[in-house]
Amino acid sequence: MRRPLQRPQGANGQFLWDLLTFERLITGTLTHLVYWAGLGIIGIMAFGVLGASVGVAVREGGWGILLAIGVLGIGMLGVFVAVLLWRAFCEFYVTIFKISEDLHVLRQDVEAERARQGK
Repeated sequence: MRRPLQRPQGANGQFLWDLLTFERLITGTLTHLVYWAGLGIIGIMAFGVLGASVGVAVREGGWGILLAIGVLGIGMLGVFVAVLLWRAFCEFYVTIFKISEDLHVLRQDVEAERARQGK
């Protein structure tokens, strides 16, 4: 007869067990890395907008400077919106996993209560 898997003792075994059984989620750390990587990409986009506006100003000459200011303004507005949307997406992702952790704790409480009532 097979016995169910037992939790290993010790810090290293416990950490690996938690990762393999999804008892401990790594999404918090991973979400931070993804968030900062996304901000880096958005920063590169901002430099692209700046370069495009300078290119328009140089290519068009006199009135091109006015056009470049418009390109710069609209481009930076787009970058600002991208930063807000990226932040909202990452916060939503974190919220979903926090709800999962809370449900896990509630499930453990219900199981503990059932065990006490069964005795």
